[in-house]
Amino acid sequence: MNRSSLGLRIPTGMRDLLPEEMAVQDQLEGEIVSLFKLWAYQKVATPSLEYGACLQPDEEKEDLFYKFFDRQGHVLVLRPELTTPIARMVSSRLKGSELPLRLCYSSDVYRTESNRHQEFRQAGVELIGSGDPLADAEVIALAIESLRKFGLKDFQFNLGHMGIFSGIMDELKIDTEFRLKYEERLAHKDLVGIERIVEKSKFSDSAKRILLRIPHFHGQAEMLEEVLDWSQSLSLQEAVASLRKVYEYLKDFNVQEYVALDLGILRGFSYYTGVIFEGYVRDIGYPIVEGGRYDALYGEFGYALPATGFAMNLGALAERMSPQTKPCPEVLVYGEDVSQVIQAVQKLRGKGVQAEMGIANLSAAEVEMIAKRKGIAQVKRIE
Repeated sequence: MNRSSLGLRIPTGMRDLLPEEMAVQDQLEGEIVSLFKLWAYQKVATPSLEYGACLQPDEEKEDLFYKFFDRQGHVLVLRPELTTPIARMVSSRLKGSELPLRLCYSSDVYRTESNRHQEFRQAGVELIGSGDPLADAEVIALAIESLRKFGLKDFQFNLGHMGIFSGIMDELKIDTEFRLKYEERLAHKDLVGIERIVEKSKFSDSAKRILLRIPHFHGQAEMLEEVLDWSQSLSLQEAVASLRKVYEYLKDFNVQEYVALDLGILRGFSYYTGVIFEGYVRDIGYPIVEGGRYDALYGEFGYALPATGFAMNLGALAERMSPQTKPCPEVLVYGEDVSQVIQAVQKLRGKGVQAEMGIANLSAAEVEMIAKRKGIAQVKRIE
């Protein structure tokens, strides 16, 4: 039976990776995982499918997940990220481990978003068990070093703090309905939309002035003094002090030049509680790196621990980079005696040589032509 026309297509948001594209992604993955291990992070893996109860305790909340049902009727979800599955794993199988735990991963994630691929390779780290600002600085510095290792120079990290944003909202007594509208527009950098809803609000002139100022709060550490002028609440002071300390540590890591403070960034997942950051690469219109502190997540699994980490979109980076060489074997082996050809090609492979075996009984001219078309540098005839 012939396939229908649908059988030649792939679902929206998915994509095939050809050999040269896969070679680039494999190269990036190998380099970044090696770097993670150099910084003492150990690689783990979690299932592609998780129970919905793991990834989304509130099933009524709108999400961007691919969902299924198992035979018992339980909701299953294709993981949209790795932080929560790793929290589940640590809270069950690694409970009681020596802290802090440093874990890393490189796996595919799945999201039903329309503005980017819905399946892509993500690599990242989780530093679990430390609430010290130095832990935040470490993961940010590692994210920056990862991009530098790939040879990238034209990139920028924006660094903020959920506690500062929440503290300002609380200080201004912003109601939940307006805050959700404001957060949505702030997350999308919709300055016109922010101005519109602020001007229509009934807040005081001073409150409106601060709400309009937040999206433009982008720069260096000096601007934090202005934030402290808005409020003297203890929680806001602690958040500012934490962000300032992280920023200072980044200077010690020799990466501060890539970082700007930005109080207008908000992370897409609800579990973030402290320092948050985004990394942008030129010509890619969305964050290539996303991360931050999430001290409340582990408590939801009954194992309260502070944690911080980041995830990097390797798929998007791989698309941006061209393969240095087209992947191909090093040698094409052929001959009339099949047994001898098999033994010869196996011997080469045993030595670590990428060897292709000629299948058909071909002439020397035909083999040379095949090798040329495939880019194979060496041809070996077995007599």
